Amino acid sequence: MEKEKHVKLHGRRLFVNVLVHILLAVMAFIWVIPIVWIVLTSLRAEKGSYVSTFFPKSYTLDNYIQLFTNTNILNFPKMFTNTLIIAIFTCIISTFFVLSVSYCMSRLRFKFRKPYMNLAMILTLFPGFMSMMAVYYILKVFNLTEGNMIRVSLILVYSACSGLGFYIAKGFFDTIPKSIDEAALIDGASRWQIFTKITIPLSKPIIIYTVLTSFIGPWVDFIFAKVICRANADQYTVAIGLWNMLQKEYIHNWYTCFAAGAVVVSVPIAILFVFMQRYYVEGMAGAVKG
Repeated sequence: MEKEKHVKLHGRRLFVNVLVHILLAVMAFIWVIPIVWIVLTSLRAEKGSYVSTFFPKSYTLDNYIQLFTNTNILNFPKMFTNTLIIAIFTCIISTFFVLSVSYCMSRLRFKFRKPYMNLAMILTLFPGFMSMMAVYYILKVFNLTEGNMIRVSLILVYSACSGLGFYIAKGFFDTIPKSIDEAALIDGASRWQIFTKITIPLSKPIIIYTVLTSFIGPWVDFIFAKVICRANADQYTVAIGLWNMLQKEYIHNWYTCFAAGAVVVSVPIAILFVFMQRYYVEGMAGAVKG
């Protein structure tokens, strides 16, 4: 009797596991289809946006070559460089802002701390583009909407609002025992030394998360970049460049290049994730061990 129950229980578990794995396989297949399609389209030799088959009839690398060599109409290398510069500086500044604000909200107690946190939560409920026109005219007053100053404007816009996104990092800092800070204070360490030499080394997972989100934000943003750049083609980002490739005057010749650009745009994010994943795993292992 006992053996029969064990066999039935084992059979049910096996059935559930098989069902779950089939469901996950189907979901993974659905998730991978768009990625496979965009890669295949980037290698497609036939021009135009409409084809009758999922798989290209012929393959070529000319789309990638045209993307980086045909700079007379859409200068993708320039756009890529602009976006990379903006994303790198924004990533550095935003990461510092987020971690600093998160540490202050988690460890320090001061007047208006709770009202500020409540206000920050309310503000994050509204989409950022609601302030788009106000931000543009403020930048215009300071002559930051023309020429190379557009890059500075975008870095300021993307970095300035990053401090409001401190809740996730604050939640992580709250998990670090405060007794460590108290022991360091007794030994004569300052708050800055505690933050840089104790809290930061113990917070690799949230640092990696903050770096990734801070980099991806300006890398994929279109709305603010389009408003601030306007007709300054030399300052366009990759999001604006890819959007222009789908305009009616360019779509026939540039559609497959659009797919190639989408693949190229994903490369820096993938490299950053692969490079920092090791530190994320090490940080999680250290946190679990501690």
